[in-house]
Amino acid sequence: METSQYLTMFVDESMENVDTLYEQLLALEENPEDKSIIEQIFRAAHTLKGMAATMNYTHLADLTHTLENVFDAIRYDRINVHADIMDYLLETVDYLKDMVDDIANGGDGVRDVDEMVQILKEIEQGDVVLDNKDATKNQTVNDGNELHLDEFQLAIIKESKEQQYGSVQITVELTEDCLLKGVRAFMIFDILEKAGEVIHAEPPVDEIEEENFDTTFSVAFITKEPIENIEAKLHKVSEVKSININTLSVEANKHNEVDTNGNSESKKVTPKKKQNQQNKKSTQKVASQTIRVDIERLDTLMNLFEELVIDRGRLEQIALELKNTDLEETVERMSRVSSDLQNIILTMRMVPINTVFNRFPRMIRQLARDLEKEIEIEIIGAETELDRTVIDEIGDPLVHLIRNAIDHGIEIPEDRIAKGKNPKGKITLKAYHSGNHIFVEISDDGAGIDKEKVTEIAINKGIVTADEAATLTDQQAYELILASGFSTNKEISDVSGRGVGLDVVKTTIESLGGNVSIDASPGEGSVFSIQLPLTLSIISVLLVELQKEKYAIPLSSIIEATIIHRDDIYPAHQQQVIDFRGNVVPLADLHDIFAVDTLEKEQDDEYVSIVIVRKGNKLTGLIVDSFIGQQEVVLKSLGDYLTNIFAISGATIIGDGEVALIIDTNALII
Repeated sequence: METSQYLTMFVDESMENVDTLYEQLLALEENPEDKSIIEQIFRAAHTLKGMAATMNYTHLADLTHTLENVFDAIRYDRINVHADIMDYLLETVDYLKDMVDDIANGGDGVRDVDEMVQILKEIEQGDVVLDNKDATKNQTVNDGNELHLDEFQLAIIKESKEQQYGSVQITVELTEDCLLKGVRAFMIFDILEKAGEVIHAEPPVDEIEEENFDTTFSVAFITKEPIENIEAKLHKVSEVKSININTLSVEANKHNEVDTNGNSESKKVTPKKKQNQQNKKSTQKVASQTIRVDIERLDTLMNLFEELVIDRGRLEQIALELKNTDLEETVERMSRVSSDLQNIILTMRMVPINTVFNRFPRMIRQLARDLEKEIEIEIIGAETELDRTVIDEIGDPLVHLIRNAIDHGIEIPEDRIAKGKNPKGKITLKAYHSGNHIFVEISDDGAGIDKEKVTEIAINKGIVTADEAATLTDQQAYELILASGFSTNKEISDVSGRGVGLDVVKTTIESLGGNVSIDASPGEGSVFSIQLPLTLSIISVLLVELQKEKYAIPLSSIIEATIIHRDDIYPAHQQQVIDFRGNVVPLADLHDIFAVDTLEKEQDDEYVSIVIVRKGNKLTGLIVDSFIGQQEVVLKSLGDYLTNIFAISGATIIGDGEVALIIDTNALII
């Protein structure tokens, strides 16, 4: 079968299943008794195995199949969940991810998995003991005294009873010095198969034949022959120590577990058949309404729509100049339709931020263990959607902030106990929408930020002077850690303190049109807040004029556009400032910044047009000649030859066909 046409779909769905395995394994470690979690894990592994086998990626299928068997053993309590087993299972999923990544990059996904498969088989059988507290080497977890039958096998037992067959569980124990366990087991199976049918065995038949069991195994057996006759035949097999036969009950297997003494222990089980049918029906309904679209097609669609937005602006300008009623009404209706179309296209490009968040629980768990800290993670608002372009860029900054919180923020358990805190620290990832922005917050309940230590290091590194440091607010002092070269670690480590500080975070976020702010309470924790635009391609701007040149200021940065009297402008510290609602706001004259000549007449005007812009908690007033109005524009790059232009983030074509430069207000805020 030709499978290349399904490769993209296979990679996408495999990545989703690998992400599910990561997420649910960590959830299982926290709640090992929650069987619904292992069911989700099992389904993800089973789906991944089936897809890999269909696509002829045999190494991936074999490893996933063996991993699936371990999950099955956990599901039926044949092995217990503990940290050491989880380490190896997560490492195996890492291996699966590497194989899928290799396939995605054009490889064949071939890896040497024999050793890993063998270890997983030993874990499944309990022959490898990773938990030193509860077990000893070569101890078998499944002693063969329990049978876990699935719904199909239970249906066979029920039907056999209706046809007057006997259904029993036969547990055979061989002698300790039995040398040919596989041969004795074969002789027992031969007797049973001549007298009836074996519908289930634990351990599985192939492992019994390979002698991968201790001395005991159990089978579910149906027959019309008297059980006494069959038992007598079994006792004739040499090196059989004991044979225990119990009647199988469909209801008992559904609702009870039998302990090694034959006692029944009540166990509450949710009826899964009906629930699975409902889940299947729901899944089919969702799948029928969803299609996968190549991201390149969405990018092409967005580019075409950007051209439509430019033409729409041009039509609006023409209609305004001609003052033709019919044309104005048509253009107005077209504007409404295109606005709805714009919302749909932008929504299609939106991706839930959990595609980024999902990678962090595993990372936090591993770093916490490496640093001998206890940390839990809470994720809020993972369903919040963000433009794919932004999603692709924010992963690394978030990783850096989280590693910084683990290394610098969260204290070791002993220190937390001494401070009266819970020994387990907490990191919270939160995402939410506010207006045309998305906010991502990384908070911890650790030691917070020491303002005195931060300012001392900043002074020593020449980031600020002692006089400047004395005038800094708490938040301004905290934001010094975003400066290039700032680090509070005396030694370079693999976690943080590599000499680059958090300036990479600041640079990346600001390149996306966002900003980073920091708040902290000494001894209580810190919060890093990232503000990002919902999309990077089509933005709302305020068009302003400097002489005959037009500039665009993003509305997301604007607090207010106002006109003030020249007498309300004051000199302070070799700079012009105004009193804006009780705050002293510095002014930046765009004429000087962009070298635009100012006419003498305008210099004599009594009033000045000012746009108040914000970056975090900082405000600045931009002096312009006049306001043109609000408009949606397409953000275009200046190209490879015009890079690093101060205070300019791009350009756009406005309604009259002219090019307007888009101002990067972050660069102008002092």
